[in-house]
Amino acid sequence: MLGRVTCGIALGALVAGNALAQVEVKPDDNWRAVLGAGLSYASGNSRSNTLSLTADAVKASTLDKWTLGGRYLRGKNNGSTSADQLLLTGRYDRDLNTDVFAFGQGDFLRDRMANLNARLSAGVGVGYHVIKAPQTTFDVFGGVGYTYDDYQVATVVADRTRDTYGSANLLLGEESTHKLSDTTAFRQRLVLYPNLRDTGEFRGTFDAGLAVAINKRFSLTATLGYRYSSDPGSGVKKGDTLFVTGLAYRIE
Repeated sequence: MLGRVTCGIALGALVAGNALAQVEVKPDDNWRAVLGAGLSYASGNSRSNTLSLTADAVKASTLDKWTLGGRYLRGKNNGSTSADQLLLTGRYDRDLNTDVFAFGQGDFLRDRMANLNARLSAGVGVGYHVIKAPQTTFDVFGGVGYTYDDYQVATVVADRTRDTYGSANLLLGEESTHKLSDTTAFRQRLVLYPNLRDTGEFRGTFDAGLAVAINKRFSLTATLGYRYSSDPGSGVKKGDTLFVTGLAYRIE
């Protein structure tokens, strides 16, 4: 899957990144969630199938917000595994005043195709609400974090063969939400992680999602996710792209 676009017609909500499901955020201190299960299948000259399970939830008040997310993706192409990925995310935001907020976040990623048994990352920082309106929000944020990688097979990272690798990093990002109409919403998020141990190296993630409501519970969705690492290890491509269309089911 690395370095290629993986497309599927999904029967469920498929989310391409950290907490990018179209969960409606209301400051009433109640949990809201989007759940999904996706499947694509092709046969003939080639045989391929992809399964994706997702869950995203948000709990917000007038002062703070919890965001939780998870994704499991598995695929096969002509009998060979083409995708095997598990992602779990969590984030807590708390407003310090009307414009400034603090946050803490943690992620777990297992990606067998990228030679990762586990990637554990955590970070803290502050952000600024550039736009905070009913139709549009735009935030910028920055902080520091730590990332620890456990590899399936020892690989060359930072000029040495390693089973594991850990480093402190900066965390710089922006995200926005846009209510384009009564039935259409768009969200995007870009985060860069410059490496503080090996300067010049960095990771980056970009996620975007579009949802068009069919009714109160169901929406048509299209999601795009891109992951980049300037030094992913020997034999692994630097870029990983995933694009999926499907249906989302909302729980309130």
